[in-house]
Amino acid sequence: MSSTPYYHPVGKEIEVFEQSYQNKIPFLLKGPTGTGKSRFIEYMASVLDKKLITIACHEETSSTDLIGRYIIKGTEAVWIDGPLTKAVKEGAIIYLDEIAEARPDVIVAIHSLTDHRRELYIDKLGSTIKAHNDFMLVASFNPGYQKGFKELKPSTRQRFVALSFGYPSEKIEADILVNETDIDNAIAKKLVNIANKIRNLTELGLTETVSTRLLVDAAKLIKSGLPKRLSVEVAIVEPLTDDLDIIDALKDLCNLMI
Repeated sequence: MSSTPYYHPVGKEIEVFEQSYQNKIPFLLKGPTGTGKSRFIEYMASVLDKKLITIACHEETSSTDLIGRYIIKGTEAVWIDGPLTKAVKEGAIIYLDEIAEARPDVIVAIHSLTDHRRELYIDKLGSTIKAHNDFMLVASFNPGYQKGFKELKPSTRQRFVALSFGYPSEKIEADILVNETDIDNAIAKKLVNIANKIRNLTELGLTETVSTRLLVDAAKLIKSGLPKRLSVEVAIVEPLTDDLDIIDALKDLCNLMI
């Protein structure tokens, strides 16, 4: 197995995940983009020494994509298992990232895996597979911007142990930047201060705010030699919005702080 990815715990999330895994309870991560949800799952899969299969869900993701399909090979139709079926059979951890983005039939398909049955029904084969003892279903979604039909129904959420991920404390976030990029701690602190300042500017109406991921990108650019102000502009400010007035205002703010 590859080396364990760096992850800095911010609460009791490691213990909660380990107990959920032992008790075979599905796990749901809630929180904004770039707060470390995917990194946490990668870390836990490595710690538990389990294969991780990640699916980035989008509006076209269907149950067929996850379960499998027939393909034509020569003169015959051959069944190919999808990633969910493979995980169920092999005892892997499957991570459905942004599950609320997927089509409704995906939620229907996983229901029998998220209760006491722990089984997957494959309609096209007319068969049911019992999940491997080590199988775990993990999902994430961002409740901040997914409204209306993209909200997870209570009946689905209540099938999971759920944990909210937010932005880490200033010290932890600075430590993350230093560990990820080997950047100077003083610069890391300045980047975190910039992030928190922008996160508190709710009047800008940004769909997404500054994620830890964006800060890591900025730190990498600075570390590799790009000027600090330019690094902040292209890695933090520009990805947030296309509104030129807001971009100019954020650039002015960041230039004062970096």
